[in-house]
Amino acid sequence: MKRIKKKDKVMVMSGKYKGKISEVVRVFSATGKLLVAKVNLVKKHARPTQHSPGGIQEKESPISASSVKLICPHCNKPARVGIKILDEGGKVRFCKLCKEII
Repeated sequence: MKRIKKKDKVMVMSGKYKGKISEVVRVFSATGKLLVAKVNLVKKHARPTQHSPGGIQEKESPISASSVKLICPHCNKPARVGIKILDEGGKVRFCKLCKEII
């Protein structure tokens, strides 16, 4: 089970964007990286085509999942995520600060 999923609210804990809170756009589970909205912006020089005028465009670049913490929806603090196995056999994520199920 993944600890951070798409549309989760996360806080960046290291790097140029430290302290920024944003939403996860995409998860790359094979590489352990995340695409976070408006974080780790890079400039891409695009050639003009029939559909776009070209020029310099800014887009997000993936960052490591270890450099972000999930914002708990119950306590509104950045927290580590644990995984519990329920009696029925399913798995759920929980906040390690307030012990609430996410």
